Amino acid sequence: MFSPVEGSVSFPKLEEEVGAFWKASEIYHKSLAQREGAKPFVFYEGPPTANGMPHPGHCLTRAIKDLFPRYKTMRGYRCERKAGWDTHGLPVEVEVCKQLGIHSKEEIEEYGVEPFIQLCQQSVWRYMQEWERLTERLGFWVDLEKAYVTYHQSYVESVWWSLKNLFDRGLLYQGHKIVWWWAQGGTALSSGEVGQGYREVADPSVFVVCNCVDSNERLVVWTTTPWTLPANQFVAVNPELEYVAVRFDHPKLPLDEQASLIIAKDLVDKLAEKLPKYYKVASKKKAEYKVIQTYRGSDLIGRRYSPPFHWFSHELTDSEEKSAPKVDPTGKLLTGETEHLYWRIVPAQFVTTDSGTGLVHIAPAFGEVDYEVLASERARFSDPQTLELFNPVRPDGTYDERGNWDGVAGQYVKDCDKQLTKHLSNLNKLLMQEQYLHDYPFCWRAEEDPLIQYPRESWFIKTTAFKDAMLENNQQINWLPEHIKDGRMGKFLESNVDWALSRERYWGTPLPIWQCEETGKQEAIGGYDELLAKPGVSGTEVWEAAKKANPELPDDLQVHKPYIDAVTYDSPFAKGARMQRVSEVIDCWYDSGAMPFAQWGYKGQQSGEAKERFESQFPADFISEALDQTRGWFYSQLAISTMLFGEKSDAATPGADASGSPAPSPQSPVPVAQPPHPFRNCIVLGLMLSEWYEDKKDSKKLYLTEEEAKAACGKGFKHAVGKMSKSKRNYREPNEIFDRYGADALRWYLFANQPPWTSIRYSEQSIKDSIPEFLLRLWNCYSFMVIYANIDEWDPAEECGVRNAECGISEEVFAKAESYRPVFDRDEIDRWILSELNRTVALVTERMDAYDNFGACGAINEFVDALSNWYVRRSRDRFWAKDKRAVDKLDAYWTLYECLLTTTKLIAPFVPFLADAMWRNLAGVFGNGGDSQLDQQSPVSSPQPLFPESVHLCDYPEPHSALVDEELSERMALVRLISSLGRRAREMENLKVRQPLAKVEVILADTKHQSWLEEHAGVIADELNVKAVEYSDEPEKYVDHQVLPNFKLLGKKLGKLMPKVKAELNKASGSELLANIRDNGKINLAVEGQEIELLPEEVEVRITAKEGYASANDKGVVVVLATELTPELLAEGVARDLVRAIQDTRKDLGCEFTDRIEVGIVTDDETVKAAVEQFADYIAGETLSISVKLGPIEGVEPIEITLGDAVVKLYIKVQK
Repeated sequence: MFSPVEGSVSFPKLEEEVGAFWKASEIYHKSLAQREGAKPFVFYEGPPTANGMPHPGHCLTRAIKDLFPRYKTMRGYRCERKAGWDTHGLPVEVEVCKQLGIHSKEEIEEYGVEPFIQLCQQSVWRYMQEWERLTERLGFWVDLEKAYVTYHQSYVESVWWSLKNLFDRGLLYQGHKIVWWWAQGGTALSSGEVGQGYREVADPSVFVVCNCVDSNERLVVWTTTPWTLPANQFVAVNPELEYVAVRFDHPKLPLDEQASLIIAKDLVDKLAEKLPKYYKVASKKKAEYKVIQTYRGSDLIGRRYSPPFHWFSHELTDSEEKSAPKVDPTGKLLTGETEHLYWRIVPAQFVTTDSGTGLVHIAPAFGEVDYEVLASERARFSDPQTLELFNPVRPDGTYDERGNWDGVAGQYVKDCDKQLTKHLSNLNKLLMQEQYLHDYPFCWRAEEDPLIQYPRESWFIKTTAFKDAMLENNQQINWLPEHIKDGRMGKFLESNVDWALSRERYWGTPLPIWQCEETGKQEAIGGYDELLAKPGVSGTEVWEAAKKANPELPDDLQVHKPYIDAVTYDSPFAKGARMQRVSEVIDCWYDSGAMPFAQWGYKGQQSGEAKERFESQFPADFISEALDQTRGWFYSQLAISTMLFGEKSDAATPGADASGSPAPSPQSPVPVAQPPHPFRNCIVLGLMLSEWYEDKKDSKKLYLTEEEAKAACGKGFKHAVGKMSKSKRNYREPNEIFDRYGADALRWYLFANQPPWTSIRYSEQSIKDSIPEFLLRLWNCYSFMVIYANIDEWDPAEECGVRNAECGISEEVFAKAESYRPVFDRDEIDRWILSELNRTVALVTERMDAYDNFGACGAINEFVDALSNWYVRRSRDRFWAKDKRAVDKLDAYWTLYECLLTTTKLIAPFVPFLADAMWRNLAGVFGNGGDSQLDQQSPVSSPQPLFPESVHLCDYPEPHSALVDEELSERMALVRLISSLGRRAREMENLKVRQPLAKVEVILADTKHQSWLEEHAGVIADELNVKAVEYSDEPEKYVDHQVLPNFKLLGKKLGKLMPKVKAELNKASGSELLANIRDNGKINLAVEGQEIELLPEEVEVRITAKEGYASANDKGVVVVLATELTPELLAEGVARDLVRAIQDTRKDLGCEFTDRIEVGIVTDDETVKAAVEQFADYIAGETLSISVKLGPIEGVEPIEITLGDAVVKLYIKVQK
């Protein structure tokens, strides 16, 4: 017999029981063991950082990362799931700084680098228990015991090996570049990190007037970074644009009457419209101006001007005055001529007329594009270094002593915009200013710190040499959604810049470059043992002393700062000199991107376990993370893999000849992979948004459900959707969701409500709603089966006579039962639901193979709805039949059992807890599955000898095409559609389903299945509670048709004729127009002498029922209900209401399903009395009543109910 099922299930409680079973029985490890030797399905875990609390967004990523490995395992693959932890970099340092109450590098160094990195190492495990609980509670099967950890020595050395490979091939180099600089943290960031910190800000946009040296003209220069103006070196124009010198008629301009302004011609009018607003001249909407001179951009090149500020002109001339410099330095060109070095107009194709003035301020120290302008200018001079780089900003983001000229020395540059703008105004150099909304990057781990572009000597990886190879690799990856390939990722690769690798920080993988203190020459080290083998090595005693002082220190710290910095050795480049490590650590995104090989400690070995493990698990078949990882983990993996393992991975080897043939690599050979790698399929998850409710009077008061908001605010609240915020606490913590609704409810909501790459609303109400919409609906089918099977003592194992025998659970085993009939001998509804089951299995498999969990869930949802709301509901009388061995009853049990058993396997990857709870009970009747079922020697494809103890040890179901009856599916879908439309028509007329009606008329556009439908009239009559079902081809008897133009489709086609076409359609008979469509496939109209042809999709048909009828239509079917109610129909409706009321009372009294009752009814309403007298037998049969009569039952307290306007007292006595 089946284990009894609780009527009111607690899914959280059930999940805890199943989770405990998994752990005790080591189900995950058994799922791997039974697939030993099978084809691998490779999954990479994107490593989270465990020094922050997990939030709902992590539930989505971990649920998706669990779903497909579970599915593929059940499909026969072996899927190792190695966990990983990202433990280096700014995320960790920032958290430790918060803990210590410090922020800057100076404060870290004052605290001490050694204790700081020790705190960092400890910090990464701060919330480990919370992460493990989330992982376990969500049902994410991943090997946490063998997780890779990026600070572990084996991982660090593997990263070193890869960097040595790049260094020896000339791809890792040191250079001066303009980098995005986190001034407060004192380090550069990579483009991927920068991309994660953009947000919209309003910056000052200033129009600066610079006096031309050779005339009374003024340049109007535009910038959105006033703080960079003191470092101005040039003004750029586009040689191809047209410029004008204009004189504005405006008394408030800071100009003398003869001065004219040089601006791009296409932007003069825009500026003229802005000036009156800025100077508050209400009488003018646009400043008047006169064009004095017209120039080509090329005419302006070489002209000189006075800079906005004279910080550097004073420095160059040793002047103490704030006037223009008396000496303007010059240099010798390659042509032999001389040229002024600075403050002149230069050409630049990037200058446009999209905004500004067409004259762009160039400060090469603070812009990558600006720096390229300087590089171009330097190339014109015989001594390029003659042109200096003006940089008045210290690495901490403050102005140096040169800022004393305008009183801003020592101040943070972004805070000085207002002060410098005011100084420009005082010097009559500010034409106007306004606010400019644009996206600007902030530090991704210190959200209040804006980044600045800054000149810095850093270490770079030459990723630009592999741009084409990365694009080719990218094209072979199956991105979901597909637009990521050529969109977000493709465009990022197209604009690829060399990877800014080094970080001037502390807690990270040390850059493995040692430099000769005398010659400056460098070499890379590929491992700690390689370092210790160097001649004259010393400094290891620093680590040994630290370990002696604190034996608890993990040995992995010996390859970290400050201990690794102490290790030096004899220089191979200069006798007597020492090699010292450079001070930088590397970008933590390189760490995470190296995980495909570093997780195994692979260092280019030619043999051994690391090589075997790496090659067997490369590339990945599947990865998934959120959209923000496109420029993070996705890119770092793609770039590293392309450079190390791509077909062109040796293309940049030093010594390559002109043909591109590489010289022999100094590194050990590495495996060459064909694209795509390092991953083949990637689901890019959408951002998770939160949903909450706010008090209208106080927006700080938040509520997470509508019920909470109503209780606290009445109607005074508003609905809100936005980003998740720790400070706002505008989301329910995952553990609370698990405890309230269960992990399966959350998983199903995440999988089934939208494609995973769309923005997902974390709605507690929607999570709650997923329980009755799917989980509870399926559970009710299951509990119905278990309850009535136990009542009837129907046990499939006893039926088969094979309990505890060594057999699988299959159709062949079921066929051993005398009561098991072939599917084709069963009732039509049995054949239909088994056809639907196999159609669903095929569709779900197809969708899951395409990584479409949303489509798969839709198919499962439809099947469970069909099983519950059609099969079980329409088969209840078969299950309730008194004869326990009736053939029809036994067929129903076998059919429902097969459906549920297969469904548990079908849903196992999606809702693993519910699936296993159902499986263990449904399959458990065949005996106890256990370790004996796992034949370790047999091939994976062989059948399992006993029933698996967990559904997750089963194979995924295969569809039986022979059982699929497409015609029957079409026909039953039509019956269900008619029934659904009939119920919709009832709802529109407020006719409750329990009220019988005289008839329904069905009108079919396609009559192919009409004769079959007529044979099944009883089904439709029962569903719609009507006395007769009729079919008609004369819809005009019952409904009026109105044909309207489809405005969206016909707008362009008809233009001004649209109103007249609409009028013509209104004049015509709707039925005749529809007949035209049916007979001719179109509607022909004559409008103002023009022949208009309308296709079926170009019109909309609205149907209105005539008096005495209610109607609904969809998909070529019109259903019309006769709404007239006779006294006989009303009485029957009352009887049905009484049945419902008695059934509800049975539940309230706690009656068992088999309990018999006596019913007494007392009322003054004659209609109710007549209904009881006329339908007493019907009421008794539906409610398991021994008797139903008018009058009270002695000794029973009545229950008062209301039926319409009638007051009724029910007396119910349970027979013992």
